[in-house]
Amino acid sequence: MLTQYNLKMPHAVYGGENAIDKLTEIIKTNGYKKVAMFTDPSFQKIGLFDIPFNAVKAAGVEYEIFNDLSIEPTYMQVQAVIERFKKSGADFVVGCGGGSIMDAAKLASILITDEYGVKELLDTPGRAKKCVPIALIPTTAGSGAEVTPNAIVAVPEKALKIGIVNENMIADYVLLDARMIKNLPRKVAAATGVDALAHAIECFTSNKANPFSDTFALQALDMIINNIEKACDDPEAMAEKNKMQIAAFYGGVAITASGTTAVHALSYPLGGKYHIAHGVSNAILLAPVMRFNEPVCQDKFAIAYDRCCHDAVKTCHTNAEKSAWIISKLEEIVKHLNIPTSLKEFNVPESDLDGLVNAGMQVQRLLVNNMRKVTPEDARKLYLEIM
Repeated sequence: MLTQYNLKMPHAVYGGENAIDKLTEIIKTNGYKKVAMFTDPSFQKIGLFDIPFNAVKAAGVEYEIFNDLSIEPTYMQVQAVIERFKKSGADFVVGCGGGSIMDAAKLASILITDEYGVKELLDTPGRAKKCVPIALIPTTAGSGAEVTPNAIVAVPEKALKIGIVNENMIADYVLLDARMIKNLPRKVAAATGVDALAHAIECFTSNKANPFSDTFALQALDMIINNIEKACDDPEAMAEKNKMQIAAFYGGVAITASGTTAVHALSYPLGGKYHIAHGVSNAILLAPVMRFNEPVCQDKFAIAYDRCCHDAVKTCHTNAEKSAWIISKLEEIVKHLNIPTSLKEFNVPESDLDGLVNAGMQVQRLLVNNMRKVTPEDARKLYLEIM
């Protein structure tokens, strides 16, 4: 555990019923003149974009919509959108979507300059400064991107996803409104929810874990384990969906204070090369990596059991039993949500194993957080386990 730690948060976070209505007041109070709204067409199609859109219109300001980013875009695709954004003259950014949309909006908020772009930040992320204030509205209960200083982009030439980390990307405002996730398809809700689950358990067992991150990671883990299945299964389960949205936010706070580990590190090549959805990649690797980590994480898993198991009569008493329960619970959730647990469904050939190992081992930014050291041979065994 770190001996020094810090917690960086958005300026203001609004949650609860009709939280997005606060957007009108934010715009008026700050005197913003033009709003750039980042979203995606699928979200517009189901009509939920109307909620933040009407809040912006109610402020009586100009606006421009940027809605042509693909899911999990490359850094070149993000740069192309930012080039158009720079010409808009907008003095306030609203990112309304999943992790990819919010990450693009965050990058736009620090890249009005012509001196460098997304490509340059892949190598030197710290050089960028905030140029435009930003509000983020998550439309999934998963990525936690609304609170993190991270932006993840695909880098095709490396067959990898890379995280750009710069605290200037922490949002000025976050609005958590459960209306935004009410009609998520179960498949999307499941994958993004398990992403949040991975954030919680990884940050709690990270080498960078500390009292700040543990507070948020444990609360997120408790809320997700006990609400994710109903939240995904029942479109009307608004209480559970609200808890998932808050838990995903807490998971993002935990990332900011601590950091994810080998699950995320080894999943990046799966998204970068095979375009497997981020949450699905994490779900496939979640139990295998936790089993790998179990010899050094048993005490932490036992604490997680004590917090998350709400059975009237608890049947696990030793740390070994509690640890096994946590790992089994993670597997049960992934199975219940019908998320793939093998790369066979994505036609990933075993002949690609060397490339996967090489790409995964490049993500040292996250691998150094793993409590059990991951060697190339360890990575090979983990990838083989899911093939």
